[in-house]
Amino acid sequence: MLTDPISDYLTRIRNASRAGHRVVDVPASNLKKQMTKILFDQGYILSYKFEDDTVQGNIKIALKYDKFTKEPVIKKLQRVSKPGLRKYANSGDLPRVLNGLGIAIVSTSHGVMTSKQAKQENVGGEVLCYVY
Repeated sequence: MLTDPISDYLTRIRNASRAGHRVVDVPASNLKKQMTKILFDQGYILSYKFEDDTVQGNIKIALKYDKFTKEPVIKKLQRVSKPGLRKYANSGDLPRVLNGLGIAIVSTSHGVMTSKQAKQENVGGEVLCYVY
């Protein structure tokens, strides 16, 4: 039984990038789709595709690697808010990851967005994860 689907999502991406895989399959949900769009918009993944061939659906994510060193672009994926201990932040207290070089994905009342977007819209929410 899977108790934390977001941690599973992050772990699948982390393991696939460390193993050097080009594509990773993840079971879909609306939250995971929004997180995938953010990762694509911020340049952490190469591309993605939503497949609705099964009941739940599937997300195919093409991982991005450095051209010269062949290192994954995503250095670290860190889950912040967990089912046992939720982490919330006001718009003024939203975290800066690696002094602005990374992103924090935040679930707000206006949808899932990065912490920079949440500060601009002056909304707080649950800090889901850090990506850098």
